[in-house]
Amino acid sequence: MTALTRRRFLKISAGLSATAALGGSTASQEAYVWEGTALGTHAQIVLRHPDREFAARVIRTCLDEVERLESVFSLYQTDSELNTLNRTGKLQHPTHDMRVLVHFSKWMGAMSEGAFDVSVQPLWEAMAVHFAQSPVATAAFEKRLKKLRERVDYRRIAIGAQGIRLPQGVRLTFNGVAQGYITDRVAELLHQHGWRDVLINLGEVRALEGQTWPVRLAPDGGQLDLSGAAVATSMGAATRFDAEGRWHHLLDPQTGRSARNDTTVSVQAPSAALADALSTALAVLPRTHGNYVARRFPRAYVHRHARSSLT
Repeated sequence: MTALTRRRFLKISAGLSATAALGGSTASQEAYVWEGTALGTHAQIVLRHPDREFAARVIRTCLDEVERLESVFSLYQTDSELNTLNRTGKLQHPTHDMRVLVHFSKWMGAMSEGAFDVSVQPLWEAMAVHFAQSPVATAAFEKRLKKLRERVDYRRIAIGAQGIRLPQGVRLTFNGVAQGYITDRVAELLHQHGWRDVLINLGEVRALEGQTWPVRLAPDGGQLDLSGAAVATSMGAATRFDAEGRWHHLLDPQTGRSARNDTTVSVQAPSAALADALSTALAVLPRTHGNYVARRFPRAYVHRHARSSLT
């Protein structure tokens, strides 16, 4: 599979023996662990079932769902639904998943006061192209960012009965939320078929109700116990454009530049999509303002930890 993006630092501690009692009869069932690559990053799905062949088929179904959704949201598959929208400026018949994620992204944009904005793709493209050719920012480059900043505004995304439309020059990226959304879809697929005691790590981590899983927040972020919830982490140092890390993938929609905050932010929330998007927004916002925004999500818990060594 082609990559969506990679900006997470979450590790599942070696704890398949369970740090909390398993519910029901699953306590005696063997953990089936699948590890591989999905969404361009190391992935892991852990579930318990006495029939390993059946468990393997369930995992295959999950990975088929991941592949289907990546064909909707990927920026790296030329024929993805997102790339079609960015290229043509319209989708007359968007899939249900595209509609749901666009609506959610616009809602998160409003709830975060614009700190989460899926229309920052022109800024990201400009940075990637510039730093592939030059190690430093130039006056011309910063002037171009200032001009491109005029295209960034999630409120200009039109969605309705006629489909989805973008103004000229506006392009979207779901790299700050798609992995969370896809993780949720896999979790819902398993939940609908009666599974519990399941851990899903597709870059964002979600645990179905049942067993409690120890999840380590790196670097030096401590550990939390996860059950019936999700967690995501954002930090600028994860994807740098320049050697010093002043230019990175966490883009501030208000300035058109990389965010200057150096705090790593992890968010635990009921859904991986919310954890994903909110961790992105809080990594962009100054701490005081971020704390104000976070209070709008009473079921989300924010963990700020090790500095990301930005200069």
